[in-house]
Amino acid sequence: MASPECTGPPLSTRAFTRTPTSTVRTPGGSAFDEQEYNDVQSSSITSRSGRSARRTTRSRLAGLVTALTMVATGLAVAPAASAQQNPHERGPAPTESSIEAVRGPFAVADTRVSSLVSGFGGGTIYYPTDTSQGTFGAIAISPGYTGTQSTMAWLGPRIASQGFVVFTIDTITTLDQPDSRGRQLLAALDYLVEDSSVRSRIDPNRLGVMGHSMGGGGSLSAAQNRPALQAAIPLTGWHLSKNWSRVTVPTLIVGAENDSVASVRTHSIPFYESLPSSLDKAYLELDGASHFAPNVSNTTIAKYSISWLKRFIDDDTRYEQFLCPAPDDREISEYRDTCPHS
Repeated sequence: MASPECTGPPLSTRAFTRTPTSTVRTPGGSAFDEQEYNDVQSSSITSRSGRSARRTTRSRLAGLVTALTMVATGLAVAPAASAQQNPHERGPAPTESSIEAVRGPFAVADTRVSSLVSGFGGGTIYYPTDTSQGTFGAIAISPGYTGTQSTMAWLGPRIASQGFVVFTIDTITTLDQPDSRGRQLLAALDYLVEDSSVRSRIDPNRLGVMGHSMGGGGSLSAAQNRPALQAAIPLTGWHLSKNWSRVTVPTLIVGAENDSVASVRTHSIPFYESLPSSLDKAYLELDGASHFAPNVSNTTIAKYSISWLKRFIDDDTRYEQFLCPAPDDREISEYRDTCPHS
């Protein structure tokens, strides 16, 4: 759980590898010469003290070689052990440009889900084609009131190409209210891990939800009703309830400065302030943006959503640097958080 609101230096992890030199030297500093040693062995000067000294030298050299071998082995193993500390890291170390890119390092395919499915209105699953790195976390995304999955489709391949399975859903009806959308998000996640054609690619313990407008309110409802989720991201969310004090899921709330449908003063900010102070949470306000900013490709939304999902679904602390301390981004009019998260 996070500490009270504060800012701190970005955190990062690095693995260091050093290759020892292969030259073996005697304790006196001279290179060891096997032939010279044999020549001395065959000379007429073979006093007991000379033989003892040579035995001592050989013993010391053997010990030195053993020690160097152990050091080399240890250094070789260290990076591998470090990499195993977080088995959920996917893809190369992130940079500003990599998380702002329209496509990440993973090739992506998609598959459609029929509207006849139970619990929600069908949708499209976007997933990495790479199966060599293990399973991936998964996110379900709901559209807003009167919207369809097409309004959120840009997020599907963009997030999936960073190493997630992403399900942009249609709701049962376009007029469904936030709590209904929350239940449908959870039904979509259940479908992903239990029945979908890509279920073998998904880690059922690493799941999150996102949504726009009433879908954003639905993501808060889903997080409150399923605390096992790893992340929630309401995008210009709308909900009649302003009290989310029971949410225990790390939550990034994205508001829009010029939102006239779900004003940040009556929705996003009260949502954020009602979340427990002990929770990993953040509030990001898009500078000069409207309620419908999440319906078109938006680098700011993508950049910080990817960082949040990576940090909390994959527990990948390499992305902490983009969240803490508060980002200095001209596209953000306000940012609050409970840094540090680590």
